Amino acid sequence: MKTGLEILGFSRSGYSAKPYPLVDKEGKRKPKPKPPVRKPFRKSEGKYRKMKRGGDVMPARNKKNFRPTEKGAGMTRAGVAAYRRANPGSKLKTAVTGKVKPGSKAAKRRKSFCARSAGQMKKFPKAAKDPNSRLRQARRRWRC
Repeated sequence: MKTGLEILGFSRSGYSAKPYPLVDKEGKRKPKPKPPVRKPFRKSEGKYRKMKRGGDVMPARNKKNFRPTEKGAGMTRAGVAAYRRANPGSKLKTAVTGKVKPGSKAAKRRKSFCARSAGQMKKFPKAAKDPNSRLRQARRRWRC
């Protein structure tokens, strides 16, 4: 025979792995509690806005800070500088587009990006076939 505590999800040795009691005192099943509702991001001061997660502040979405899709998408040097000013301690960098020494830090960053984006090519075959897709343009810019 189960005791009242065992019905509520407690055992003699301590609390069980259940995150909440599945039944109430009468033994009836309880509905699973709903997760808290996330609030949408709010505009912050000036030309920056807070992101949904992480609390990062993004620079304004304009020609100066972001490159168009036809030119490989991504952020410009000015955009990265604006982001780093707004988020002290950030290590955001621009794409590795020039010629690099094999085995250098830049070469490793490029190799890493190319490997990650190759996975995206498999995941999104429609974008992989389209030469003007954002993914293909970015890979072209990084020289993958």
